[in-house]
This record gives sequence, C-alpha cells and structure tokens, in this order.
Amino acid sequence: MQILVVSDTHGDYVTFDRLVRSKPKAEVVIFCGDGYSDFEEVKKNFPDKMFIGVRGNCDWSCPLPNNEIRTIEGKKFYICHGHVEGVKFGMSGLKSVARQNGADIALYGHTHMPDIEYDGDLQIMNPGSLQRFSCSYGLIDIQKGQVLMNTASFNN
Repeated sequence: MQILVVSDTHGDYVTFDRLVRSKPKAEVVIFCGDGYSDFEEVKKNFPDKMFIGVRGNCDWSCPLPNNEIRTIEGKKFYICHGHVEGVKFGMSGLKSVARQNGADIALYGHTHMPDIEYDGDLQIMNPGSLQRFSCSYGLIDIQKGQVLMNTASFNN
C-alpha cells in the first residue's frame, strides 16, 4: 500500500491537487495540518482515496482533531501537526506521546522541513511544506509488513 503524506499547504489548493493527481497509486492521503480548506477541497476530487487529516496551529475553527491514531496495513500511526507536541523545540514530546499510544510510525508537520528519523522501533516523518519554493511531500510504502519512507520535492 502506498500512502501520500502532506502538510502545511497554507492555501495552496492547486499544488495539493496536482500532487495527489501525480500519485495515482497512493490509496491513502494523510494531511498533517495547516491548510484545512485545501484538505477539504482536494478530498472532494478523490472519492476513491482515504483521506485522514489533523488540525494545524493555523487551522482556526477547524473541526479536525489535534491528533489521530490509525492502524493501516498493520502499522499503528500517530498523526499530528506537531505544535502541541512542541516539535520546534525538539522531538522528545512527539516521541513520548507516539510511544504512549503504541505507534510504529509518527507523522508531523509544522516545521516546514522534510525529515525522516528512526528511533529504535519508532519511525518518524515530516513531509515538509507543500507550498512556495521548498515544496515537498512524503511517501510511505508498506509491503508485507515492511515500511519504506521517503520525502521528495515537488515542482509546483
């Protein structure tokens, strides 16, 4: 299964939509916050895909939760924006809450910097920001219980 991970679109609905169209094999799109209206608009265009989203610090009046825990292909995901977990000041808060929830994979945004980290049995990804010049996203492939995570640039 292929999972597309996106964060921090900040009003760039067009790039978000183009990215999803460019990844037809992605069955799940995970949105790590800051661009709730973009998330809702893009979701309408792809009824065949599963969309999971959380609220970012710029998503005022947003009905999405601050975090989401989901099991996909036998892997438990902790999904957040990262502002509540204090990711701009270090990863200890995110790692702690992800482990408390039994997560195998933690996904976050907020810093606009793509990153992948492995901390023991916890895999952590920030897809970066899908806006302006440093446009990036994440891709997760899960096959036979094995997880492959990558971040990449996207030319908008």
